[in-house]
Amino acid sequence: MELGKIISAGLFMLFGSVSTASAADEIYPGANTVEYESPSGWTFSVGFYGWLSGIEGDVGARGRTTHIDASFDDIMSNFDVGVMGLAEARYGRFGVFTDLNYIKLSASRDTPLGILARSVDLTTQSLMWTAAGEYRLIEQPDASLDAFAGFRLFSIKNELDFNPPGLLGGTELSQTETWTDPIVGMKGRVSINERFYLTSWALIGGGASSDLVWDVMGGAGYQFNDSFSAVVGYRAAGVDYENDGFVYDTVQHGPTIGLLVRF
Repeated sequence: MELGKIISAGLFMLFGSVSTASAADEIYPGANTVEYESPSGWTFSVGFYGWLSGIEGDVGARGRTTHIDASFDDIMSNFDVGVMGLAEARYGRFGVFTDLNYIKLSASRDTPLGILARSVDLTTQSLMWTAAGEYRLIEQPDASLDAFAGFRLFSIKNELDFNPPGLLGGTELSQTETWTDPIVGMKGRVSINERFYLTSWALIGGGASSDLVWDVMGGAGYQFNDSFSAVVGYRAAGVDYENDGFVYDTVQHGPTIGLLVRF
């Protein structure tokens, strides 16, 4: 893969190639959810799921912009670590949830002709954190619908190390960009029969820092028993942000798959 593609996919990769989250009624449906009920009437849930996504769009820094189109395989070949999850607390019709996605990517490549440096090492750390309050509009045995409002925070830290010899040999460059946008959205679940159900959610935001933030997901689940169900679906998320020469106008999309566990 070309150095520009590696650096672009790394420098501006956000959300994570494997993202994990869940909630009491599958706001992020998919996998390994544990739900706790307390005598006080509060309900708590945490969980994880996999998102097999790629990323495409326009990215730039210091006034230079380029187009990227990195597949899931491209991103995973430079993947170091990812920590992603969601927690939710509910009381009656009210609830709060938070979603954290952190990913670290690294890549190394020889430079053309070795004039600037022998090689370049890239490390990028990206964070997407969402927090919101929610209210249940519809609550029935076979269906639920929630409205929510909150914020989404983005933060990217990039580090470039130019390895000697060369004109830039021994030079280290670092850049961090952080911004926050308000969001609103809805999520819901509908049972088809005792085993099959459909679930989806969508949010939109922006205006404070980004021109636009959006995120949608739709999936189908199969309930094996009261504790286990499998979910497959598709998720797409985008952000359009520009500030002082830094550009991040991308869409990340791909299938989701996981196992939902309740206790």
